Formats: sequence, structure tokens, C-alpha cells
Amino acid sequence: MSDMILHHYPNSPFSEKVRVAFGVKQAAWKSVVIPNMLPKPDLMPLTGGYRKTPVMQVGADIYCDTQLIMLEIEKRAPTPPLLPKGREGEARALAMWIDRNIFWAAVGVVMGALGDKLPEAFLKDRSAFTGRSFDAAALKAAAPVALQQTYAQLALAEQMLADGRPYLLGDAPCLADCALYNPVWFIKERLGGGKPVAPLDRLPLITAWSERMKAVGSGKPSEMGAADAIAIAKAATPEATRVEADDPSGLKAGQTVSVTPDDTGKVPVSGTLVGLTNDRVSIRRHDEQVGDVVVHFPRAGFIITPA
Repeated sequence: MSDMILHHYPNSPFSEKVRVAFGVKQAAWKSVVIPNMLPKPDLMPLTGGYRKTPVMQVGADIYCDTQLIMLEIEKRAPTPPLLPKGREGEARALAMWIDRNIFWAAVGVVMGALGDKLPEAFLKDRSAFTGRSFDAAALKAAAPVALQQTYAQLALAEQMLADGRPYLLGDAPCLADCALYNPVWFIKERLGGGKPVAPLDRLPLITAWSERMKAVGSGKPSEMGAADAIAIAKAATPEATRVEADDPSGLKAGQTVSVTPDDTGKVPVSGTLVGLTNDRVSIRRHDEQVGDVVVHFPRAGFIITPA
């Protein structure tokens, strides 16, 4: 089996979601560190323009967005499971809620505190990425609302732990725990130096849970250079995929399509449709640096259009 290669950078909160999943499974993986903003010259040939972090590579298959990355980790390292038996949909739904709601409120808390300390180039990059102002003054002005929203939503997770369970869905960490650890880790590490700060200082169960999650670690990473990852992609053959014949979109195998995130980083990636199921869309594309690759995206949160 080919190595799981994570293209990420240390301060990336969504990368921490994946790293802690590797920790839950004590899985081996390769670490390719990428820039935290454009340009990303060693990543774009693999993704075709998709610019979010992280990206996971297995041979010539490129997995975008942590929704799908986590499913691939589950498939390739199935024990212990991230999707509790009989509660798979619940775990995935909780993760989507956390990613789309709690995370962005937490970003407002962190950026409101740090916005005037960040490089201008970074603020411009994130403004383009999100489609909203990352002006330091605007971030600071919005921070009180972000703090209230983060507290209100984390309080729901606090209630889940109130019956004494150690993790969100029971006795073992699952996908939902990895997702929640992302924004909690972001606030603790960027604002508290690893200690709980507002609003975490009012959420003792979440704070204790976060220490249990931290103790999970990040599995067994080993460093890999970007050139080596590109060489692996070029030498590999993508895995077989399928397009469901009765998909409600009406899209057919072999069509040229574009796939675009519906929230941030709205850069379309175009290629030949080779895979389409209820949870993913896969397109084949060619790049001189990497040869033929298949880029995979989650179905939820991505727009597929005929090109």
C-alpha cells in the first residue's frame, strides 16, 4: 500500500484535525510542509489549483478537504475507527457542523486578537481566500461577536460531555472529536500558549477533553520533500473509480467538469469526470510535472459544473 502523504503546515488548524486522526490510529504518514499562503508551486501541479490546506496524496490520487481526507484515512487505516459502528452519519454530521460553524467563529476570535500582528501579505492572501475583509481593524471590531458565537456553540459540545463520557460520542475519540479539536486547538495554541483562554476558560469539560485529545498525539510522521512527493505521483497510476449511472446530477463519466468549493478558496479545478458517488467527485487531469493524477473532492460543500 502506498504511503499517506499529508501536505500541510504546522499552524494549520484543519491540518491538526488530520494529524490528531493519525494519532488516534497511531498511523504512519509522510509529512510535506507547504507554504501557509500562495504561491504554492509544488502543490498546484498536484491539485490543479485547489489551494486549501491540507491535501492528502496517496500515489497519484490527491484528496482535497478534510471531509474526504478523513474518510480515506479510515479506509486505509481502519482501526481504531473514526466512525463508530451504527453512528457513522452522526459523526460525519457533527463534523460538518463543527467545520462550518464553530471553526469560523474561532477564526474570528483568533484573528481579532492577532490581526494587527500578522504580515500584510498574509492578510491580503486570506482576504482573497475567504472573500471577506481580513483588515486588522475589521477583525478586531468583529471579535466580540465571534467570541460570543464560539462560546455559545462550544457550550453545546460541553453539554454532550456533561454525562461523564470522555469523548463526544462515547468512550473513544471519533471523527467528531478530531473536528472539534481543530478550533479548540487553534484558540489554545495561538492565544493561550496551550492554556485555556476565553471562551474556553468557561468550559471546563471541553478543556479537560482537549487535554485527552492532545495526549493522542499525531501518529508516526516522517518528513518528505515536495520533489519526492511529485516524483511519487508521476510514477504512480491512479486507483480505479466509478461514476454512478443513476446519479441525480445527470453527469456522466468522461464529461469535462469543474469542481469548486462553495465557501472559501473558490478556485475551480477542471478535468475529466471519472468518479461520482454520494460522498465524492473525482476528476482526472494531466500536468507536465506530475503526469496523470485523479483529484478527489467531497460531494457536500463542492459545486460540480460541466465545463
